[in-house]
Amino acid sequence: MPAEPLAPSKPSVCARLLARCPGQCAICRAWSPTRICSACLAAHAQIARRCPQCAIRLPDASALSRCAQCQRHPPPLDLTIAALDYAFPWNQLLQRYKFHQCLELCRPLLDRLDDALDEAQAEMPDWLLAVPLSQDRLRERGYNQSHELARTLAARRGLRCDAGLLLRLRQGQAQSSLPLPDRTANVKHSFAVEPGRLPDLRGARVALLDDVMTTGATLFELARVVRQAGAVHVQAWVLARTPAQ
Repeated sequence: MPAEPLAPSKPSVCARLLARCPGQCAICRAWSPTRICSACLAAHAQIARRCPQCAIRLPDASALSRCAQCQRHPPPLDLTIAALDYAFPWNQLLQRYKFHQCLELCRPLLDRLDDALDEAQAEMPDWLLAVPLSQDRLRERGYNQSHELARTLAARRGLRCDAGLLLRLRQGQAQSSLPLPDRTANVKHSFAVEPGRLPDLRGARVALLDDVMTTGATLFELARVVRQAGAVHVQAWVLARTPAQ
């Protein structure tokens, strides 16, 4: 599985203006009444068959219900739903949204996850919680891209969402900068539940939301934390899953 690319270089002023131009598709720049045109959705947003525990894409002809890795080493997630592969053109849109304050892409990207949840007939949780950022990273970026997605989706679906329930104790190195085998150790002991909020998770069903899932190390560690706090069912909802190689 390839490492997630580092953040792209800052786009030019012209490119940023075009990205915000109403009436243009964010992918092909054709005139469109929607932020992503119907032709691009038809070409790039087809629902794929995926492993229900880690959301890696499964071959259409495969008889397996889960991928081999999840059969050998089941992750601490009951279900993972991914809307897209982290590949062209979605990787570029997600990088713009995440690193360059293109918050206008939040809703059109979230529409893809909404579609995937409907297709999977996902059970709605008691809590929808975003992967938290450290205070330093939050100040640096100005917003938590995953919480922006989570609170918008929570409003759409009538779910509870609270940015203060989960804590990031340490940021560590950016996961995208590390070799895949080092990512699990990098997030170990990075998360906690706000001590005063532990009763909120006892017996609860939780969905964790992140923008991109690569190895799953971040979501697996966070799932362990909420299970230790008493959650009885934990899902992961992600916009994009890095494809296997």
